[in-house]
Amino acid sequence: MHDSSAALSVAIGIRVKEQRRAHGWTLDQLAEAASLSRRMLVNVEQGAANPSVSTLLRLGEALGIGLPELVEAPRTTATTLTLSGQGAVLWSGDHGGRGVLVASMTTPDAFELWDWRLEPGEEHRSEAHGAGTRELLQVIEGVMTLRVGDEEHALTAGDAIGFPGDIPHAYAAPGGSTVRFALTVLEPASRHSGAMTHRA
Repeated sequence: MHDSSAALSVAIGIRVKEQRRAHGWTLDQLAEAASLSRRMLVNVEQGAANPSVSTLLRLGEALGIGLPELVEAPRTTATTLTLSGQGAVLWSGDHGGRGVLVASMTTPDAFELWDWRLEPGEEHRSEAHGAGTRELLQVIEGVMTLRVGDEEHALTAGDAIGFPGDIPHAYAAPGGSTVRFALTVLEPASRHSGAMTHRA
């Protein structure tokens, strides 16, 4: 891992461990609640893993907190500034693509703003997020394919779309050019209401 990725992994591990202990859970209890292996959870807490977005979302849902609370430092003011190049890189593609969480806010609903780049041939598949999650996407450059459940949409620069994030979806760059898009995610606070119960 690069230094920045390693530092982020360590910070995530500390927050996961703190939240687990605040719940009074053992490693096995959190692993079961998040539908993860104990080995994966140990690696996350030790900062030895670079957890996927899916893994982070599972942990957040199990612990009853949003993704931003897992990956960002606690705020001490009402505003949060993310300088260019300082967003949290939470997904890396095989050909250089990146998914960067550049801004977030919890009100208690969690709002996330992402900067995505997909290189030709790359695809990011996302599991269904918590109930009520909604996403807004606008293509900045290139031609991309968005799959939401059984629907498929071809989007070009300037196109925008809103869709439910609580069903499986995927972003892909099927052509020969780079795709850039901005993504906003709303995770309602109500999605955490069952966080103390195990996932179905």
